[in-house]
Amino acid sequence: MTAPLRTASDGVTRTADQTGSDTRRADSGVLRRTAQQVTTRESFSNRGEWVTQAHCRNVDPEELFVRGAAQRKAVAICRHCPVVLQCRADALDNNVEFGVWGGMTERQRRALLRRHPEITSWADFFAGQLNPADEDSRSA
Repeated sequence: MTAPLRTASDGVTRTADQTGSDTRRADSGVLRRTAQQVTTRESFSNRGEWVTQAHCRNVDPEELFVRGAAQRKAVAICRHCPVVLQCRADALDNNVEFGVWGGMTERQRRALLRRHPEITSWADFFAGQLNPADEDSRSA
C-alpha cells in the first residue's frame, strides 16, 4: 500500500511519510531566504519594499510610541524583525524623534547620533557592514 501524496511547502509532491522533516526544513529555508533577501545593500535604498516585511506593520502604532518601561515591549517587537537594520537606518538618517524604530528608543537613537556625528548615511553604514560573501550566497 502506498502512502497518500502531499504537496509540501516547497512545491514538491511527496508521500505523506516523506514530508515530515523535509517540509520543516523547506519551511525554515523559506523563512531564512525571506529574512536574507531584505538584508542586502539594495534593501536599504527602497523603503517601500522593506517596510512591507516589518514585524510591526500590523501592530497598533500607539504601542510603538510609548514612554518608560512600556518601551521594552515595543523594542521586543523588533527583536526578530528581518528589516530591523533598514528601519533603524531610516530613523537615524531622518532624525526621527519619537517612538521605537529599528529596535531603538528615542534616547538610544539620540545617544548614537551624538556618538557618531561622522556617519552621514546610516543606510550606507549598515549596508557596508554586510559580509560580501554572505550577500553573494543570498542572491544565489
